[in-house]
This record gives sequence, C-alpha cells and structure tokens, in this order.
Amino acid sequence: MTTTPLAAQWSRPGPTPEQRRADVLIGLVVTVLVLLNMTLTTSAGVSVFGGRVPALPEQVFWTVAICLPLCWRRRWPEAVAIVISVAFLVGQLRAAPEQQLTSGVLFAAIYALGAWGRDRRRAKWIRIGITAAMFLYLFITLAIFLPRASESDFEHASGFLPPLLAVAVNGILVNVLIFGFAYFFGEIAWTSARREHELELRAEQLRASQAEARELAVSDERLRIARELHDVVAHHVSVMGVQASAGRRVLDKDASKARAALESVEQSARTAVDELRRMLGLLRQSGDAVDVAAGGVDRLDELLTNAGEAGLATTLGVYGDPVPLPESLSLAIYRIVQEALTNTLKHAGATSVDVRIRYLAHEVEVDVTDDGRSVLVGQRTAGMGLIGMRERVSAHDGVLSTGPVTDGPSRRGFRVRARFPLTRVAVEA
Repeated sequence: MTTTPLAAQWSRPGPTPEQRRADVLIGLVVTVLVLLNMTLTTSAGVSVFGGRVPALPEQVFWTVAICLPLCWRRRWPEAVAIVISVAFLVGQLRAAPEQQLTSGVLFAAIYALGAWGRDRRRAKWIRIGITAAMFLYLFITLAIFLPRASESDFEHASGFLPPLLAVAVNGILVNVLIFGFAYFFGEIAWTSARREHELELRAEQLRASQAEARELAVSDERLRIARELHDVVAHHVSVMGVQASAGRRVLDKDASKARAALESVEQSARTAVDELRRMLGLLRQSGDAVDVAAGGVDRLDELLTNAGEAGLATTLGVYGDPVPLPESLSLAIYRIVQEALTNTLKHAGATSVDVRIRYLAHEVEVDVTDDGRSVLVGQRTAGMGLIGMRERVSAHDGVLSTGPVTDGPSRRGFRVRARFPLTRVAVEA
C-alpha cells in the first residue's frame, strides 16, 4: 500500500482514556495472577534454579517489578519494555522462581513497544537490544549449566539426539520464536494502525472532494437557471415595451384597446419583477455564453415521445384547470420531467413511466413515476441531476420529494414529485 506524504510523517497517537484504564486493569489482574502462580510453584517445590529460592519478600518484589509496569504499556511503551526487561533479567539472576507467566509479560512488553512506539527508529533498536541481552543471558546460562550437567540429570531422556544438544537447541528455538513473534506482531499492529490512518485521510479527502463537486454543481446549476430567468425577464421587458408603444398609439383613438394594453403591461411587469427577484438570488458571475434550449409544459409531449422511442411506455395526464404559467416555472417543470426521464432510462430498468401535471387551487404539481428498481435510490440520486432539480424547485419556493413508490398495488418503482406555488399573476390569469 502506497504511503501518502502525510502518513509517512505519522506518529501513532497515544492511547485513549478508555485504553489507559483498560491497561491499568489488565496490569493489576496479571500481577495478581503471577503472584498466585508464584505461590503455587513455590508451594509445590517447582523451580528451574535447583532449589535456590530467595526470601518471600524478594520473590514478591521481583514479580511485581516485572508485571506491574504493564499498567502503562501503551502510554510509555519504551520505558515499560526497558523496566520489565531489566527486572526480568535481574529476577532470573536472583533465582526468582516464577518463569511461566513472566515470560508472557516480557512478550507483551516487546509487542506493545512495537505496536505503540512513537519513535520507530528508537523502538526498533530498543527491541533489538532487549532481544540481544536476553540471548546473551541464555548463552551464558547454557555455557555454565551444560558443562556441569551429568548423565543423572538426563536419566529419563529417550530421544535420538544427545541430551545436551537438545537442551541447547530447545532453549534457543523457544526464545527465537518468542522474541521473533513479539517483534513481528508488534510491527503488524503498528502498520495496521498506520493504514487505518491513511484510509481515514483518504476518506476525508474524498468527502472534501465530493463536497467541492457538489458546491460546483450547485453554482453551475444556479448560473444556468439564472441565465434562463434572464432570458425570460428580457422577453417580458420586450413585450412590455411593445405593449406600451401600442397603448400609446391608440390612447386617444380607442380607450378600450389602450386599457387592455396597459393591463397586459401590468401583468408582464409583475411577472418580470418576480422572475427578476429569482434571478438576482441565483446569479453568479461568468463570461461564458450558454445556449439554453427552449422548453415548457407545452413541450412535455416531445419528451415523452423521445422516451417512448427509447423503449418506455409513457403516459401523460393533466388534471385540474390549466392556467398560464410564468415562463420560468414552465421551464422548471420541463427540466424536472426531463431529468426524471433521463434517470429512469439510465438507472431504473423500467418498462413504463407515468407523468402527471396537477393544477390545484394555489399550486401546480408535477409527478413522475416509473416501475423500475426502487432499491436503486442511492444510485439514482448519486449524480448531479437531483441537485439541479432541487435548485429549480428552491428558486420557485417549491417542495421536492424523491424516493421509492410506497403506494399502489405493486409498490414498485421510483417517484419524483415537485410542488410549486402559483404566483398571483398566474392565478388571476
């Protein structure tokens, strides 16, 4: 796994408060267990030192000196490894009888240093130094013991190897395995923690990248909507100019025509002001020209025809009494249906789609439902199309809902539903 520059400089953080409390508890429990085992071995007369046993207070002292530092094994791994190693060696020299569990304590200290040592170079050389000291002690012990051994010491030997050779190889092999595994597993634990850190860094970078992409998509979509609204406002202003000119010309000749022209100017002005308010809320600076394709509620048939040619069975229903819609609102409905059909064709695996336009008392609702795979909600909304829908709906103070179909006999499919409040101009018209 490639190491990122930040991860290459990574130093493993110290243990959490919960981990520190766990270490203290484990260290105390291990100390008690080793003291108990020391008592049992002493009471049974079991000793690898030929019966040379120090006084009980000294036995307890060396046992506690070896085991109790485990309480801080992750907080100060270097100091703990050194203290336990020194206490272990001196305890052996003093013929402290407990060896069964204290060997495991030494293993845990070396492992903790490998897993939690913040300075990797120092942790490496401390472990190598401890291992070298232990093997030096082993070789000295074998050099002293083996020449003094007699045949009576091996009267029950039954293997095909010479007893002295077997004792030497056994001692060396066991210690190689113990110290080798302690070093290896410590390195594995530290590497695992570093890789977890790298994954967290990459996940954070990915989240930041996704957030940036969403912000760019929102900005681009708002700019596109603002330009479309600009075209609508420009159209209404042009119409107002034409109507005002016509009203001026017939003002003295035909008062009714002049009145109708002025009413039309009034309605166009209201619509233009409403569109201008939306545009100013969305406009972003950009010098690129955008060619906006015309669209509106009256062109939904074309969208459904294209979807039908792509293999979808399509239906379009209009409910309620249609009213003239502001051009920007009509265009927003067109874009939402267009995006919903695109998602259906790309992701749903649907066979049919149903589009409904409902004209309510003070709202207009667009509802697009297909019979595709409703389980793919995450895949359908992962792109930027939903962002565009939400921006268009938000620009008109509407409400958007998307998700799997929850009603109907089959309860299968996906639905996009948007509700827009009708402006006063549209209602009065």
